[in-house]
Amino acid sequence: MKKFFFGLFIPYLTLISFYTSVQAVDINHGENVFTANCSACHAGGNNVIMPEKTLKKDALSTNQMDSISAITYQVTNGKNAMPAFGGRLSDDDIEDVASFVLSQSEKDWN
Repeated sequence: MKKFFFGLFIPYLTLISFYTSVQAVDINHGENVFTANCSACHAGGNNVIMPEKTLKKDALSTNQMDSISAITYQVTNGKNAMPAFGGRLSDDDIEDVASFVLSQSEKDWN
């Protein structure tokens, strides 16, 4: 009976932890963070400094920036003309803005 109980309990815990991590991302908050910190250079998914490095899906893919981890790393550490936001924004803010950017790229920023 114990094996049966644990056989049902372990997958349930795994599902709860996955659900909790998925829920931790707040795309609406990410949009607010983007508007306040990123839109001056990246309005509409564009890039006023380096026009070929937009936040559009194809450009993100070409530049290997088409994942949450890659975008999070870039926002945290900066690169070239982009400043590092690691000291200015919380880890949650950065994860939310990365999720927002990726979701908008999937919609072609429309």
